[in-house]
Amino acid sequence: MKILVTGSTSMIGRAIVDRLVARGDQVSTIQRSPSGRTDVTETQGSITDIDSVTRAVAGQDAVLHLAAKVDIMGDLDEYVRVNVEGTTNMISAAREAGVTRFVTTSSPSVAHGGESISGAGAEPANPDATRGNYATTKAMAEQLALAASTDAMPIVAIRPHLVIGPGDTQLVERVLDRARSGRMPLIGTGLALVDVTWVDNAADALIAAVDQCHNLGGQAFVVSNGEPRTVHELIGRITQAAGVDWSPRSVPRKVAIFGGSLAEKVWERTGREDEPPMTAFGAEQLSTAHWFDQRDTRAALDWEPRVSLEEGFARLGEHYA
Repeated sequence: MKILVTGSTSMIGRAIVDRLVARGDQVSTIQRSPSGRTDVTETQGSITDIDSVTRAVAGQDAVLHLAAKVDIMGDLDEYVRVNVEGTTNMISAAREAGVTRFVTTSSPSVAHGGESISGAGAEPANPDATRGNYATTKAMAEQLALAASTDAMPIVAIRPHLVIGPGDTQLVERVLDRARSGRMPLIGTGLALVDVTWVDNAADALIAAVDQCHNLGGQAFVVSNGEPRTVHELIGRITQAAGVDWSPRSVPRKVAIFGGSLAEKVWERTGREDEPPMTAFGAEQLSTAHWFDQRDTRAALDWEPRVSLEEGFARLGEHYA
């Protein structure tokens, strides 16, 4: 197929492009800066610019949309511009270009209101109950994407949960930075069970969604390794892989959530661009269970994770070594 990948310079995006090229697909990307790759066709531009998007989707069979604003803090208008309006641009241009498969990357946070999730599936996205600008705008984007699904261009939403791997700046490097500076506490007991997804498995699942797209239009699926671990173990394995000494102190859940909420307000009022030491959303994520029933996802995508967490952490150790 001729496949356009947005967000191709992210950790997941690079893994996806590598796999598509290896299996013989003709891969195109849209990005703001050249990647230096010679095995893909690049359009220089942004998903917020409809002219750039129109050029990028021309002649494509499928679109795999990963590009998003994922920062912890930021102005709501910018999240809307990238996550909501950018997705709208992609869908509109893809339909006009005759694209026949569209997969958008979402997040389990689109259906998370702060409560524990134990063995759930992909509940409907609900921007009215989400935590933070990222989750809210991703919920809005998923809603509009699935509503735009048609027989001619079925649209599927895939929600990878906490993707980790070598080069991961969203979770792994944040954990390590905080652990090195003594700012990586355990929120509550640290015994909440959490699912993560090794990057190779996330990439395979998203490609499987492209392949199965015609059977799945209008649906959302959560993807994970299906190997829940306690927060304490996950942080311990990440720091161990990188050779970082981590001696956690415990912070009560309510204290952490209150402190995170207060920090968010201070950062917003002062216009600071760095990350606060904790956010309310982060405190909730580190103290509540988040693991998902993968049976429907694996059956629908005809997909199975091929890299176990044990193997993944071994690879992470090799990366840092």
